[in-house]
Amino acid sequence: MSEIDDQAGEDPAALGAQVQADWAEERAVAEAAEKLRVAEVEQAALLVREKLLAEVASLPLLPGVYRYFDAQDHVLYVGKAKSLRKRVSSYFQKDHGGTRIGMMVARIARLETTVVRTEAEALLLENNLIKALNPRFNILFRDDKSYPYLKLSGHAYPRVSYYRGAVDKRHRFFGPFPSGWAVKESIQLIQKVFRLRTCEDTVFNNRSRPCLLYQIRRCSGPCVQACSDDDYARDVRNAERFLLGETQEVMDGLQALMMSHAEALQYEQAAEVRNQIQSLAKVLQQQAVDENSATGRDRDVDILAVKVQGGRACVNLAMVRGGRHLGDRAYFPKHVDEGTAVALADHEDDEGSTSAPRSAEQQVLEAFMAQHYLDAHVPSLIVVSEAVDAGLAEALSVQAGYRVTAQAQPRGQRRIWQEMCVKGAELSLARLLSEEGSQQARTRSLLEALDLTVAEVDKFRIECFDISHTAGEATMASCVVFEGHQMQSSQYRRYNIEGITGGDDYAAMRQVLTRRYSKLAEGAQLGTARLPDLVLVDGGKGQVSMAREVFEELGLDLSLIVGVEKGEGRKVGLEELVFADGREKVYLGRDSAALMLVAQIRDEAHRFAITGMRAKRASARTGGSRLEDIAGVGPKKRAQLLQRFGGVRGVAGASVEELSSVKGVSKELAEEIYRVLH
Repeated sequence: MSEIDDQAGEDPAALGAQVQADWAEERAVAEAAEKLRVAEVEQAALLVREKLLAEVASLPLLPGVYRYFDAQDHVLYVGKAKSLRKRVSSYFQKDHGGTRIGMMVARIARLETTVVRTEAEALLLENNLIKALNPRFNILFRDDKSYPYLKLSGHAYPRVSYYRGAVDKRHRFFGPFPSGWAVKESIQLIQKVFRLRTCEDTVFNNRSRPCLLYQIRRCSGPCVQACSDDDYARDVRNAERFLLGETQEVMDGLQALMMSHAEALQYEQAAEVRNQIQSLAKVLQQQAVDENSATGRDRDVDILAVKVQGGRACVNLAMVRGGRHLGDRAYFPKHVDEGTAVALADHEDDEGSTSAPRSAEQQVLEAFMAQHYLDAHVPSLIVVSEAVDAGLAEALSVQAGYRVTAQAQPRGQRRIWQEMCVKGAELSLARLLSEEGSQQARTRSLLEALDLTVAEVDKFRIECFDISHTAGEATMASCVVFEGHQMQSSQYRRYNIEGITGGDDYAAMRQVLTRRYSKLAEGAQLGTARLPDLVLVDGGKGQVSMAREVFEELGLDLSLIVGVEKGEGRKVGLEELVFADGREKVYLGRDSAALMLVAQIRDEAHRFAITGMRAKRASARTGGSRLEDIAGVGPKKRAQLLQRFGGVRGVAGASVEELSSVKGVSKELAEEIYRVLH
């Protein structure tokens, strides 16, 4: 420092020139280092490309499936090919520019291939891998929960019930149905017309008098022998035939039975059958289905309609089972733009292809059929809104073991079903686009209100925290995530708060924020983790001050923290936003779209915290898993311990001698219980 001062005293101009020269030298060194780094990256990319081209050249001219991976070993794309070498090499033979396929090819670091015997096998394997690997550039349909069925139990007096899960050959299953509502509606019809029981076997075996369902004529009362075994068995057979679509046969059988009762002068029995016929006729009339056309293959049909608009797609699936239209369900795939762009490039690069390129609607529909029917029952007839590749129907036929037909231009009743399904797809997609547009508007409104600038609005991420407890008991913290204009439930987290004074919400907030962001802060510095763009805490100045302390300790940006403070009288719509970096409070306004988004996220954090707290509290009050997991403590001893000491807290507070005084608890077991609970 003294040397610089001396130089300044002697010749300030010389010192300035020296400083500029030093800066220029440092800049030159930095530029040289950057050029070297770029050259190394380019050299590495060149080596990767050469290695890929060598692998491609050695691929066989056989059908198969290929997978592309990036440098982080994430799957980019899964595709199938008649000839692996021709298809895969087409990706590297020309410059795709800044297109989506060009972006994908630039990120390919390695590839894997699997040779199969036929194109049908390639199709099935391709979609199995798509569902398992979730590639970035494939059209992907999310796995939904299993479809519900209507179940007739294998009992002397079969019970009709709702069922979801793996089917068991001991029972009869009808379906699948598109929704739980459709199953429950069918059960109500079975109760009304055929009066089959719906009670559990434990209830059925211990009845001494008929239940209310018998009184309102929704059950024939087999539990108390209010009907004969033959009559109940007949009703079960008729219900099965009705569910299979044999409605006319059921009606004819009931008509004949009524006439036989009348001829035998059994007028009460004839009246009962007459009432059953009238109920069945009314049900069939309400269904508004042309039963004359619902024969043969029309008894079990899936109808598929697709609509693509605004970068989103909807596939609507309607089900006809036993000739009855059971309703529909809409599916919304991911990666539509990327998947359709790559698939179109595949077709253009497919040597010898004479077919017209597949439209986006056809690609989405084919992707749905291939992925959906891997795990679901395939009916022999599928009515579609767009013509699909004949090879797809062949592959589904091979998998199902019987001929599957995809019909794009139906007539008669099938045409009516198709038009209904198309209309459903249009309405569902319009609803989705409307909801997404509203949510995107809320996101932009919040960014404007807080004067935030983010690189990509679609990746704007908010994490919100809330604390929940009951008078200090079972304290639970929640963290919910909002990203991509929607709540991301798979990224939610709950935190058990321990080691604090009961009811100290500030200490609980400190603990959860420290646990959440201590590792994230380290990862963010190394570039391996991403911090949220905004951190919401449910609370005012106190909670924000606590969050500020945590972020200062971790070296994080204080402007990320925003508290949601209750307004005057704690009324909804009067909330104010409190900032950790010293900015003034902000009142967004009762009708503000930004406040609606903040309230939505805050309420979700509260819901997630309170449900976790209640589960934790219930576990603690009933003994919890710790007591249940102790070897030698079965349900009877556990009940005795809880009854003797008034709950798990009492058990935890008891001494070894007190525990061993409980009947059946030895000294050794008492010591083990004491050890586990302490």
